[in-house]
Amino acid sequence: MISVCMATYNGEKFIERQLNSILPQLDESDEVIIVDDSSKDNTINLIEEMKKKDKRIKLIQNNPNLGVLKSFNKAMNLAQGDFIFLCDQDDYWYEDKVEKVMSVFNEDPSVYLVSHDAQVKDNELNLIDDSWDHYNSNKKTNSIIKTIIKNSYTGCMMAFRKELRDDTAEFPKRIQMHDQWLALVAMKNNYKIVNLEDKLMAYIRHGGNVTGDRRPVITMIQGRMNMANCILNYNKRMTKEKA
Repeated sequence: MISVCMATYNGEKFIERQLNSILPQLDESDEVIIVDDSSKDNTINLIEEMKKKDKRIKLIQNNPNLGVLKSFNKAMNLAQGDFIFLCDQDDYWYEDKVEKVMSVFNEDPSVYLVSHDAQVKDNELNLIDDSWDHYNSNKKTNSIIKTIIKNSYTGCMMAFRKELRDDTAEFPKRIQMHDQWLALVAMKNNYKIVNLEDKLMAYIRHGGNVTGDRRPVITMIQGRMNMANCILNYNKRMTKEKA
């Protein structure tokens, strides 16, 4: 069973297109969990209309607004699937995304996390760059230190086994983003990570994106320090629990 976890906020311009790119790739037993973070536009009404036609869609509404981290955390913890795909509201999945990612999991039971590349496009699906990894200067690595310094893992291009979710059931309050934290926990636990070069979706840049934005240098430095502290505390917690 696959669970697609999505956080939405004022996504009326994108949500139907995104869901229509996802649902045909899923089986009847799969699910799409959407946590809406108190949208003020027509997002919820659009989701409700699609939900009437497709029972795989499950909608949870935040009140009050919790932010992107807590919204994704909530969606992940509600997921019933053996495999979890993270998803942004404004992107577009290519029709072979699920098939190619699941083939990696099915061929190698030791793989816990799969990431892939994407084409960068504007909201009209015009090509900006043929590779997000190129556009964002990503260099995927299994090094905890290098991943703290420069995170090259992007949540909407990641899928993982539920066991990794269980290892990160509650996100630390001081982390910057969930994708980097998931990758770091996988590395710490020596879980096998596969990074595909395939471009399996359109990563939409329209100026209003919540994820993938540029942060001030001071904010990034503080974020790296916080992340290092969180993974250190995670180490201590796991060591204590194993003892």
